[in-house]
Amino acid sequence: MNFVSQTGISLSQDSVQFGFPGPRFEPKPTLKFVKVSERARAPIKGSACGTGFDLCLAIDVKSEPNSNALNSTDSKIAVPRGTFSRVAPRSGLAVDFSVHVGAGVIDKDCRGPLVAVPFNLGNVSFLVKQGDTISQLICEKIVCPGANVIKLFVCNLQKLEPFQAYFEIGHGSVALVNIR
Repeated sequence: MNFVSQTGISLSQDSVQFGFPGPRFEPKPTLKFVKVSERARAPIKGSACGTGFDLCLAIDVKSEPNSNALNSTDSKIAVPRGTFSRVAPRSGLAVDFSVHVGAGVIDKDCRGPLVAVPFNLGNVSFLVKQGDTISQLICEKIVCPGANVIKLFVCNLQKLEPFQAYFEIGHGSVALVNIR
């Protein structure tokens, strides 16, 4: 049985803890957005349960078959602490028209204009008008680990079977082994 007093002291048979139990208050992460021109539209969620923010292009774009182009949204963003974002295709455009979108990863410190790169993988031209949704912006949590440099050499795996699961590359004929 636990007892928590109004002063935040938690008493149980096994221990006494000071401070209020449970999660600490964390403010809701917020995507910050700036319009660079009047043509820009704020990113919005397509639905309450939507994963990404819908992104709209700032100009009309005609995408020819088997081509791509760099297109601006005329906006800039700042992602919440502990996250990065990426521009991803909208599933409807990808399935119905074979239009995929890329732009890479947007790091926490990136402050340049937000762009979308539509790839028309279909056989027909595709027109996106100013203000139409072309892609979505997805924010994801990230872990930023440090890195240690180790010295490696390449050798034959037949001599190092215990290490095979750890260091195998290719089709099992080459391994990377740490030199100590």
